[in-house]
Amino acid sequence: MSAPHFAGFIRARPWLHRLVQPVANWYGNAAAYRQLGLRADDLISEEDETVLKALKRLDEKTSYDRVYRMRRATQLSLQQKILPKAEWTKPEEDTPYLEPLIAEIIAEQKERAALDNLEIIKSH
Repeated sequence: MSAPHFAGFIRARPWLHRLVQPVANWYGNAAAYRQLGLRADDLISEEDETVLKALKRLDEKTSYDRVYRMRRATQLSLQQKILPKAEWTKPEEDTPYLEPLIAEIIAEQKERAALDNLEIIKSH
């Protein structure tokens, strides 16, 4: 589904965070999804069942905003254009909105699997 995350490891070490932050900013700008008005979670593939469940759990406004961003980015891509710089997604606006729901669903699936495989031992 998604790549392993080292964010917690990096944020726990301020010296490493200062070292990696410029590279992360450069990569975020080089990926060009922000120039189309997208957020990082908009790039997560919808083919996974877990992602589909997470999308169903989004509130109405967030879901509408996601669809709007995707349609606008598709239109811009077809026209081979990018948004004006004032409309680009800023790094501070690029916060995860779907990944927390995906993590929650995965935790629920693990809990369900553990409970389904629960063995009851009767003591006499």
